[in-house]
Amino acid sequence: MGLGWILPGYGKNDHFLYLCPMQLFHRHFGKEGNPPLVILHGLFGISDNWVMFGKQMAAEGFEVFIPDQRNHGRSEWSDEFNYLAFTNDLYDFLDAEEIENPVLLGHSMGGKVAMRFAVSYPDLVQKLIVVDIAPKPYEIKTQHLHMIKAMLAMDLTNIKSRTEAEEQLAKIITDRRIRQFILKNLYRKEKNGFGWRLYLEAIADNLDKMFDAIPEESRYSKLALFVKGGLSDYILPEDKGLILRHFPQAKIVTIPNASHWVHADVPDDFFSLIKDFVTEETP
Repeated sequence: MGLGWILPGYGKNDHFLYLCPMQLFHRHFGKEGNPPLVILHGLFGISDNWVMFGKQMAAEGFEVFIPDQRNHGRSEWSDEFNYLAFTNDLYDFLDAEEIENPVLLGHSMGGKVAMRFAVSYPDLVQKLIVVDIAPKPYEIKTQHLHMIKAMLAMDLTNIKSRTEAEEQLAKIITDRRIRQFILKNLYRKEKNGFGWRLYLEAIADNLDKMFDAIPEESRYSKLALFVKGGLSDYILPEDKGLILRHFPQAKIVTIPNASHWVHADVPDDFFSLIKDFVTEETP
């Protein structure tokens, strides 16, 4: 499939893509030739966050691709960090991997990328799934600033274990769940010590751009699904009109007892909802 290849030390489902202007690491599950599903993680996320779901969808007969977006995970770093760059990265990724007519699923920041790509290239997207984000602009959330501050403040040179890293992070981040989410980005370097799989400086310098709205007059007229976490405030009742203006065939479904990380909170309910939507015949 495509022209990615395996590097020593990585698994058989882990690939680096060298034909794109931006080098993207991605995970790949399922058989070539099956309907493609491309999953885009959110800010501070990595492809690993979606492996369990990706394998479930592969077991249902889909070919699943989960890239690390720029400045995240094992993908290349760049000082350019905005939605135009993300959209171009995705276009190049689909082209190089020869992925045609995929279902596009994005969570949070990844949902904004998916929306922007769908309205820019509607003929290239079979269906759109957006998880807990609306097409509107947002105020910068203090939680994101707090997370960046905490990571930049950590002295990784003197950390000898992940336990020590969590202890140091706990001085700033009291929520253990958020600490575990952040620590997914921590890796052990070959010559001792730890590092972040995030380009924190570029993310911090461009954080305000992650809360932009999608272009005002843009539209995607194929089937779309917006999934809201019942405990989350990212999608509000008053956002329905804006969603339908940009995505006139959108369904908005709320999953109770789920936070912003819907797929992690209620994985079974989330999987059932997504499976039903992607297997539903397009009118």
